[in-house]
Amino acid sequence: MKKESNSTARRGRRPGPNSTRRAVLEAARASFAKHGFVGTTIRLVAAEAEVDVAQVMQFFRSKDALFAAVMAIPESALERFNSLYEGPDEHLGERVVRAFLTAWEGVIEESEPLMATLRGAFVNDQARNQLSDFIQSRLLAGTNENHCSDARLRTGLASSMLVGVVVGRRVIGVPTIVAADHEELIRILAPAIQQILVQ
Repeated sequence: MKKESNSTARRGRRPGPNSTRRAVLEAARASFAKHGFVGTTIRLVAAEAEVDVAQVMQFFRSKDALFAAVMAIPESALERFNSLYEGPDEHLGERVVRAFLTAWEGVIEESEPLMATLRGAFVNDQARNQLSDFIQSRLLAGTNENHCSDARLRTGLASSMLVGVVVGRRVIGVPTIVAADHEELIRILAPAIQQILVQ
């Protein structure tokens, strides 16, 4: 009897639809960031959010719809990347590397949606398109394509290098890359990114 009471308390309906939806999104964001799109299930998200599977389906209808809702990039991350070109060109490489590392490995409100999208990009076209558009557009925003004919190529190369570092640290777990701290990575990566982005 006591066991049933505990189960009811854990699985019962939350006070209102907004708080329930928020709890589901938070659980899904953490799961997609940790397990990726394939490894996350509606049942797993429901368990983490402490709600019934039916409640998750009531809000999102499918795992694809849930993933799309999770992929929303926080405004704070957008602002971080939008300010990359504010400052002298000679420090652009450092600002870019620092912004990428901070976004993907900083506060969970920014890092979990980005990691969920990054992991999802391996198996989901929507995530892949959103992530590629987000990354390249952030770097391209501050360049002058009229004076740099290969600006798109340069920003594409820089973003590929940086995403590769994030994948190496957060997805694959390459030991030497994981062990490096941000300042060490910035010291090594910044000159290369600087050379690519600034002529």
